[in-house]
Amino acid sequence: MANRFGVLREVIAGRPISRQEIAANTGLSLATVSTLIGELLNFGVVAETGVADSGGGRPRGLVTVNRADARLVGVDIAETYVHTELFNLGLDVIATEEEEVRPSETDPGQIVRHVVSGVRSVLSGVAAETVLGVGVSVPGQVQRESGVSVFAPNWDWHDVPLQTLLSQHLDLPLHLDNPLKASTAAELWFGAGKSRDNVVVVTLGTGVGAGIAVDGSLYRGETNSAGEWGHTTLVLGGRPCHCGANGCVETYVGAPGIMQHLRELDPRSPLLHPHDQTATIDSLAYALKIGDQVAVKTVRETARYLGAAVACLINLLNPGVVVLSGWVAARLGSPLLDEIRDVLTRHTLQRPLRAVEIELSPLASNPVSLGAATFALEAMLAAPHRLPWSRGRAHPGQGALARHTLNG
Repeated sequence: MANRFGVLREVIAGRPISRQEIAANTGLSLATVSTLIGELLNFGVVAETGVADSGGGRPRGLVTVNRADARLVGVDIAETYVHTELFNLGLDVIATEEEEVRPSETDPGQIVRHVVSGVRSVLSGVAAETVLGVGVSVPGQVQRESGVSVFAPNWDWHDVPLQTLLSQHLDLPLHLDNPLKASTAAELWFGAGKSRDNVVVVTLGTGVGAGIAVDGSLYRGETNSAGEWGHTTLVLGGRPCHCGANGCVETYVGAPGIMQHLRELDPRSPLLHPHDQTATIDSLAYALKIGDQVAVKTVRETARYLGAAVACLINLLNPGVVVLSGWVAARLGSPLLDEIRDVLTRHTLQRPLRAVEIELSPLASNPVSLGAATFALEAMLAAPHRLPWSRGRAHPGQGALARHTLNG
């Protein structure tokens, strides 16, 4: 299945591509690629799309993803919002919906309502039988097989059967994981990790974490908990963390931690919105652009901690690229990145530092919802015989589809 997934990644990644190019890019033999492309053609996932001049030899047949009518949904559940996107098989965005999650909304039932509302919104007018699955990213530790939110510290969730709760309202295939895995999957498919083997994706939001890819594949660990870097100790006896420990990375570089830096520098700063993380980070981002010294000092203080923590990741994992992702990284952008690079020179071993690139995520759309949609796509590739149109080779939109429904 991994080879099939790798081949489809090459097909989805851009322009129409030949089997020979896929073989060269993946390291698979041409015979293996041809067999896998044959399977994907048979399942209606890819389609032939003409030929390319081979410079005098036999013309090379080109394939592309079959965008047709099949749809995937990706959901990014965060502490401050639920972002939902509808994709075709090429992972092009078809529709988007975002709902605010208020600080008081920490009950699983409230979060489920936001997810269900978002999914129904993006699927408005879409034939339910064309929806192949819904990938859902939920903060914290997630048991993938059962869809249980094992521990979400910012909401104090313990063993919440989130997939079961969602399935009471959505009669669609559901695939749950966390944002670290989702954002890393997105970078491997379309972003800074596309041509890299060893990748670390640092996600900065209310919570923080590090998605890890080794040899081009997600690293999950024994219990799917790999990447909980936000809950490693940065300062002994430091700030209390929602996880129950003190001095965690998250308490210094997550949005609440950045707000604390700002509060300590200037308790009366007009940039500080005490009960609104998003507004505070937005204010900081704007103030950085006009050279506000309190904003500059706040970001520099944040980078001091973040750079030291990222240096540990580089020394430990020796990646080829570290990607800064998440809504906080997107808003603070280059000023934060520049400060981190400066800090890294003081805390990172020289050889791994020379080998690594540090960059902001290049993905224009939400990387977590994009990565979540790939979970549904991965599940489809693991069992393509279950595709609703595979039984009679009738592709989406041709009527020979199994019926899914959205319950009221």
